Amino acid sequence: MKVSDFDYGLPDSLIAQHPVEPRDASRLLALDRATGALAHRRFRDLVEYLRPGDVLVANDTRVLPARLFARKPTGGRVELLLLERRDAHTWTALAGGRRVEEGLALTLLDHAGRPAGITAVVAGLGAESLRVLRFSAPVEAWIEALGYTPLPPYIHETLNDPERYQTIYARPAGSAAAPTAGLHFTPDLLLALRERGVLFETCTLHVGLDTFKPVAVEEVTAHVIHSEWARLTSDAARRINEAHLAGGRIVAVGTTTARVLETAALRSAGITGSLQTISARDAAGETTNVCPWQPVAAFEGSTDLFIHPGYRFRAVAALITNFHLPRSSLLMLVSAFAGRERMLAAYRAAVAEGYRFYSFGDAMLIE
Repeated sequence: MKVSDFDYGLPDSLIAQHPVEPRDASRLLALDRATGALAHRRFRDLVEYLRPGDVLVANDTRVLPARLFARKPTGGRVELLLLERRDAHTWTALAGGRRVEEGLALTLLDHAGRPAGITAVVAGLGAESLRVLRFSAPVEAWIEALGYTPLPPYIHETLNDPERYQTIYARPAGSAAAPTAGLHFTPDLLLALRERGVLFETCTLHVGLDTFKPVAVEEVTAHVIHSEWARLTSDAARRINEAHLAGGRIVAVGTTTARVLETAALRSAGITGSLQTISARDAAGETTNVCPWQPVAAFEGSTDLFIHPGYRFRAVAALITNFHLPRSSLLMLVSAFAGRERMLAAYRAAVAEGYRFYSFGDAMLIE
């Protein structure tokens, strides 16, 4: 399967530059993956699609103000984007600037462009602009004062309220980008879902490098996905499994949540270590897991699960998601869930109907 199989045309005018108000006023394209039928609704209408006993599972990660500015001893300016925590002082980051070499000492700047009293030493080099940075003080102690919210490169307008790039249930900070499918929820909508009998659980996946890494190979299976840290607690896993056994559906809010739940199902099935090749094994019929549903198991650690067509979902029964970039691993994931041709047909319909795309755009419900 070629990466070009996941391409589609999108006018620039449909790339959302700002969120709608209120959050749940965004549009919702409901897709029946069995028939391909589409319905054009508003996100607040989600309450009509979920059933009593369904369990809605969302990623509660919080976006770090991880965009930083620093100065080299020569006076040159460097832009940094923190991606992954290694320990309290050490992070993997993208570094924008010339000659950001190993051993270089950087002085971080405050919002007025003045030295902030925090330094970072380049402790290691990665591919292209990846760097390992060792800071003079724990990042959590100063990042809120010095950092900026990192918006995706296709958003060119200023975001006046950084909280609009956070979900209303965001808790543990650690992401370089928002789990954007969750941006549509409001307190009133969550209350309405609860009154309908829909359960709500959270997991955590700190969104990292793969959000910024394009699929640069021709063959889908040759793409190597970056590991991201995730967690599903034992209490949440138990309640999710109980909901399924009682007849409810597991509804994932976003592709990050889907990866957590599917990783948890694979762990429950005894599949450990790297999960990179699971989709290919499924397609080849080599996996021993033949159950249509697999319980989820609590876990904490990295996941490199790359879901693309061929993968057989073990836990997720319905998926809420935004519209994704062409040729991206996220488009491959939703294509694995709904079928590539059906998904691309839905995208063509969304373009024709003027839906707003990407992080601040509209949403889909696939069931």
